[in-house]
Amino acid sequence: MNARLSLPALAVLLAAPLLLGLVLPQAQAQFWTVNILGRSLVYGIVALSLTFLATYGGFVSLAQMTVAGIAGYGVAILVEGAVPGIVGGLPYGLAVPAGLLAATLAGLLIGAVAVRTRDIYLLMITLALAMAVSRLAESNIDWFNGYEGIRNVVGPTLFGVPFRQPHLFYYASLAAAALLYAGVLYLVRTPFGLVLQAIRDNPRRAAALGYDVALHRIAAFGVAGFIAGCGGVLTTIYNIGISPGSIGLGASVNILIISVIGGLGHPAGAFVGSLIFAVFDTFAASLYDRDRFNTLIGLVFLGIVLVSPDGIVGLVRRIPGLRRLPRPRPDAAPRAAGTG
Repeated sequence: MNARLSLPALAVLLAAPLLLGLVLPQAQAQFWTVNILGRSLVYGIVALSLTFLATYGGFVSLAQMTVAGIAGYGVAILVEGAVPGIVGGLPYGLAVPAGLLAATLAGLLIGAVAVRTRDIYLLMITLALAMAVSRLAESNIDWFNGYEGIRNVVGPTLFGVPFRQPHLFYYASLAAAALLYAGVLYLVRTPFGLVLQAIRDNPRRAAALGYDVALHRIAAFGVAGFIAGCGGVLTTIYNIGISPGSIGLGASVNILIISVIGGLGHPAGAFVGSLIFAVFDTFAASLYDRDRFNTLIGLVFLGIVLVSPDGIVGLVRRIPGLRRLPRPRPDAAPRAAGTG
């Protein structure tokens, strides 16, 4: 699948986030970089893991926010300074890799459990796994501090500057998002990525050629687990902690909504959808009613899906000059609902 953007579109996508924090007045820059763009980047990374699975693997997992939460909990449990200090004592330089490793292993485990399921069964089994982890975190006091969760996960201090300093956090999140996005585009052109797409299109033919279908699918879940883990660490620092509510059913569905709004046909859709979601969530009180945010985002979701089933990416693809965004295969949308 060709995933190239036209040069003008690529220049805009790269320049706008880099310059926004510099050209806006200080008060506005802090609001937009923290509440809007920073939030959309960290949750967009989690959505990127789902978009990767759906676009190139042909299956949708509802457990990606749970995998992100496993990384977040891993860091919160191990790092020094968290409240309550369940294990503590480790610097962020060791706690973060441990959290990412836990998320990658969780992705592999979920892939091994769900890899042979299809369509609605895949959705249900990943949803069941997500709910099981959320309930475990909510009921376990010793390791997860139950319903209250773990607080004061503020990130390291880099060159004497706290990681949650607005500009530092924003540009660090932007760098992580750019690297992961570029990594996905590179990976899908490697032999592994090409075989994964062949399995998505015709698993029987790929198996007949000698490729291990199940192993490639499990590996794809592992890659998605690492991506989600990166987002999970950043969201935990962004929220200054983690609790069962941040990885429960609502959070899992939000990641799915973000991915569908942006478009499951291209990895960029994860960040586009996350930006739209963050804007509506932030300004819901002014636009409609803060207590009816779910109604508002539901109407936006239905409107976008009705106008463009492949999300905002599908609309962008129809704009002259941006048509080098890939066109989905005729059967891409049905396959995104289950396995290939």
